[in-house]
Amino acid sequence: MSDSQKYRENYEKLRAIAERLAGDEAVDIDELVPLVDEASAAYKVCRARIEAVEKALAERLGTLEEPGESPRGGDDTLPF
Repeated sequence: MSDSQKYRENYEKLRAIAERLAGDEAVDIDELVPLVDEASAAYKVCRARIEAVEKALAERLGTLEEPGESPRGGDDTLPF
């Protein structure tokens, strides 16, 4: 399974759990801890994938500069 598929699968798990917990129907107390464990595991997979993509984009786009620095190396003023 690719990282993209893992992300989508785990994102859907998170969405489904959130909808279930936010729904009108009460969740059985005995299901609460396993639901939170499943959501936590899914969240970690999603977070790791997002961080990996952000890092890859930053490397490719040169956005690892300090705030206020231009990726072009110059100042950010417009010529007009």
